[in-house]
Amino acid sequence: MRFLVGVIVLCITNVLAIEEWREVNTLQGPVRGRKHPEADVHVFYNIPYATAPTGENKFKPPLPPPAWTETFDAVDRHIICPQFPIQMPQIMPENLVQQEDCLVANVYVPDTEKKNLSVIIYVHGGGFIIGYGDMMRALHFMETKDMIVVTFNYRLSIHGFLCLGTEDVPGNAGSKDQVALLRWVQKNIASFGGNPDDVTLAGGSAGSASVDLIMLSKSAEGLFHRVIPESGGNLATFAVQRDPLDIAKNHAKQLNFTDVDDIYALEKFYKTAPLSLLTADPFLDRTDSTFRFAPCVERDTGDGAFLTESPLTILQNGNYRKLPMLYGFANMEGLLRVDFFEFWKRKMNNKFSDFLPADLKFDSNEEREEVANKIMKFYFGDKPVDKENILKYIDFFSDVFFTYPVLRAVKLHAEAGNNQVYLYEYSFVDDETPVVPFTNVRGANHCAQSAAVMDGNVIDKNESNLSEKHKNMKKTVREIWHNFVKTGTPVLEGSGMPAWPAAGADRAPHMSLGERLELRGALLAERTRFWDDIYQRYYRDAVPPPKPPPRPRNEL
Repeated sequence: MRFLVGVIVLCITNVLAIEEWREVNTLQGPVRGRKHPEADVHVFYNIPYATAPTGENKFKPPLPPPAWTETFDAVDRHIICPQFPIQMPQIMPENLVQQEDCLVANVYVPDTEKKNLSVIIYVHGGGFIIGYGDMMRALHFMETKDMIVVTFNYRLSIHGFLCLGTEDVPGNAGSKDQVALLRWVQKNIASFGGNPDDVTLAGGSAGSASVDLIMLSKSAEGLFHRVIPESGGNLATFAVQRDPLDIAKNHAKQLNFTDVDDIYALEKFYKTAPLSLLTADPFLDRTDSTFRFAPCVERDTGDGAFLTESPLTILQNGNYRKLPMLYGFANMEGLLRVDFFEFWKRKMNNKFSDFLPADLKFDSNEEREEVANKIMKFYFGDKPVDKENILKYIDFFSDVFFTYPVLRAVKLHAEAGNNQVYLYEYSFVDDETPVVPFTNVRGANHCAQSAAVMDGNVIDKNESNLSEKHKNMKKTVREIWHNFVKTGTPVLEGSGMPAWPAAGADRAPHMSLGERLELRGALLAERTRFWDDIYQRYYRDAVPPPKPPPRPRNEL
């Protein structure tokens, strides 16, 4: 009898073990993922989708991924790309492992027998400086069991976005990693049950800017079919370096390298510098609305470039594939800079021109100061920046980082013939939302809509503890995002939600995603008109690095 019981227990154990693991054949070889303990999905962690060049080749485009014959156990090895160590345990836990060859993907597959599932590729944010693929998860969003979610790492900061225009450091390594991931999905996602002809590319913050840039890149054309840029755009100052060679030279000087005018000496310095030196500065406290290293306009060498024209030029010419876009931001994106308020208010009052975005240029210091005074007066009137007008401080940083670049792009998209841009402003708050310092006002923080859709670093087991208003908002936003992923439109006929037409060149209409959904007219019209005037007069477009001279013979 005991023997029979033992056999039964063993059989049950084997069945459970089989159900816990799922094996899939990819072009690289078999992989097996495990059932997630908190959700009805199998997760395939840390699958290499490409190989990052290392050592002195570390700035080159990604190489093909490795292959294997034995089954690859796709378990979470906590791999992230080299980056500045941020002390934020809620999104950067201590068990993360930085390594140079860091190009891995995570594939979340619902427990269903259905095939040809929709695919969402989510690009993580972090200012192109920090972050990793699994920083955001979508387990609650996947409860419909009709989509696969892919997250991934890409090279960051100097490692990913140094742009010298030389053969060994052409630029945009991190963006080329992102395109390599898209190509990997096209080749492999059907093995997981996904449909390579039904791919939505989404991302938040720098991930949003990445998504928006990829939409303009010829190298990624045809690899996805809808885009959801959340709080970030390709016209943002932080999204593209204005003069990448100048930025590389200035940073090298800060690292005590002086021979910056010799391009090959500069290249050698960066190629031989340890990654610990290249990730020593977080660039997160700059006052010019950049994080210094970001995607760039490359020299057109005809060899695998990611971006050879500025985003503005591409949008104005309309020379890109028009796709459905769910495009917008939160109503207080500038809360991203509220922690600097006490320190920066003094600096702003002393010299506001230090806070002008890096994509403005002036013929003289007098003109620069004149424009700075005009901008300061627009936001703060004749008063100094202080706690009484902190909401205007938030508006200013909302506009220069996020809202104006997105709204400027909406107009250009419409003029280029894209009639599928669905514009929104997310403004939901409830009593859980902290008030803005020195006020009794609440606002939706940077990427608040992403937080409404996604789970964060780990599945939020406490959603049941949220207020009913908050639960309902999450449900509504997830339904909107789900509709868009499945159909390319955010509101389905007969859903009970307000009809949501696409925006035109007047940046109208837009959907207000607050406690109630309400279709409204032009979004932030007065602030947008003000910045339109500034940018028409003083815009500084991005330029590629110059063609380098022939390499010295002793280096050939």
